[in-house]
Amino acid sequence: MEDLSLSKGSSGDVVTHVINILNRLGLLNSQPLEITAEVVDAIRAFQQSRGLTVNGIVNSVTYRALEESRWKLGDRSLYLQAAPLMRGDDVAMLQSRFIDMGFDCGRVDGVFGPRTESCVREFQKSAGVAVDGRCGPATITALIRLTHTISGGAPSILRESAARKNRGPALANKVIVLDPSGGANSGINSNGVQESEIVYDVAQRLEGRLLALGVSVFLTRGVGNRPTESERIVFSNETGADLMLSFHADRYPNESAHGVATYFYGSQAHGVHSVVGERFASLVQREICARTDLLNLRTHAKTWDLLRLTVAPTVRIDLGYLTNPGDAQRLGRPDFRDVIAESLVIAIQRLYLASEDDAKTGTLRISDLRKAGIHR
Repeated sequence: MEDLSLSKGSSGDVVTHVINILNRLGLLNSQPLEITAEVVDAIRAFQQSRGLTVNGIVNSVTYRALEESRWKLGDRSLYLQAAPLMRGDDVAMLQSRFIDMGFDCGRVDGVFGPRTESCVREFQKSAGVAVDGRCGPATITALIRLTHTISGGAPSILRESAARKNRGPALANKVIVLDPSGGANSGINSNGVQESEIVYDVAQRLEGRLLALGVSVFLTRGVGNRPTESERIVFSNETGADLMLSFHADRYPNESAHGVATYFYGSQAHGVHSVVGERFASLVQREICARTDLLNLRTHAKTWDLLRLTVAPTVRIDLGYLTNPGDAQRLGRPDFRDVIAESLVIAIQRLYLASEDDAKTGTLRISDLRKAGIHR
């Protein structure tokens, strides 16, 4: 259902299924035959609660999130299967409980992958349940019984922060993936500014600076190819990246919309977020806004797949609105893109600096990093 787009007035079996889910979630108390204004409000409320783009339209991303929300822990047996992997709120609840009990299943992403299966086996062994990697009735019963008696394990947020600190402040030997977007919606605006070219140029400028500081840098695409989001996620995960930056330029029907925004993984529904991702998003936002006159649209937690399924802390940066004449004019200037690249490399270094070594936003320069020798 990659091309799914259900909006006000849409009807059919899929719409009926969506309405049934919204009713079960308590967001709707009626059974209309089509998407009405009331249903649109319910969809928007769901999107808001899930960290999705709030537009009242059921596209493939929202539909998949609705499907995942149907499952509660115990509704079905959970196990590792061939792609597509099992997804759902029940998987997220299982992962969350494992983390509370001290098992390391990584990020709470609601996807039953090999790491989650490994935790199931580890738990089954410790609980005296048949070890088969499947979370069925016996395992769920043991999990419920032991959840409140076993706790104290290092939470995932502490592991994520510890992993960052253990790598030290030096950028040398770190692996960073740069993801210049440029998909089907990256057309040319009235000023001749194209998203795919702008973000690719920013990525290249940042790549050069990072390479000079000893970083291993990978770009998810070249000049002419357009890998899918799934392919970019797989690529990032296979590199074993320490960090991933995804660059975009936004669009809006009203040309008055303008400014820069950053996004990190966070789920209000599951009560989790990427601590490192949130901190880095904040650093990027502050550095760009301190060095440019782009409007500060702040940082936001989202559950988009690029943020959720990429293992490394990932931040999406919307560098401005190409539909706004001012933003488009700025992004079209090479010197402005240079300032953006410098802002980003400083934000990356500040992420790895200890607080006592940090500096005031907008004051560090790349030359300062070289003088300090922290690129070695």
